[in-house]
Amino acid sequence: MQEIILNAMERSESTKKVRSAGFVPGVLNGPGAVSTPVKFEYSAMNKIIAKHGANAKLWVAFGDKKEFGFIKEVQKHPVDNKILHVSVQLAEKDQNVRMILPIHFNGQSELESRLLQLQVLKPEVEVEGKTALIPNEVAADISKKNSGENVTGVDFNLPAEVKILDPEDEVYAVIKTDKRKLSGNNENEAG
Repeated sequence: MQEIILNAMERSESTKKVRSAGFVPGVLNGPGAVSTPVKFEYSAMNKIIAKHGANAKLWVAFGDKKEFGFIKEVQKHPVDNKILHVSVQLAEKDQNVRMILPIHFNGQSELESRLLQLQVLKPEVEVEGKTALIPNEVAADISKKNSGENVTGVDFNLPAEVKILDPEDEVYAVIKTDKRKLSGNNENEAG
């Protein structure tokens, strides 16, 4: 896995001043509920989130130390979607943590070619495991699913050591017949 490094700087000024200077206010949460107010370069934070997701695992360079952690929370503006605040949880690589991961559904084009569609019910899954083993996202291959089938935790490609905390029968998505495309094909065949 590529090593992602995020530089953090001490923050003493107001969040308004931090943002106007081109930074994102944030906090580093360490062991024992120790919180350190920091700021991150906006463009660097934005690139990491865009490329690796809002729960990216990374190394935080702060002062003369470099510590491992993951992005725990990203607050965004409701209108322009700009990053307002970021919380980073520092953790040991072998520490057990809980994370909420986005689900990526692979194979949607194959479904569409069979006049099927994906209806996402829950786009995230809560997992627990060692920090180093938890991926940045969960993937489910839906390409061979049929109408009426569900996407559940058994469809995720997670390491055996990473446990899904949602109920075992949790349904994340449903495969349905795309009635709009089906009725469009019937009209074409009739005409």
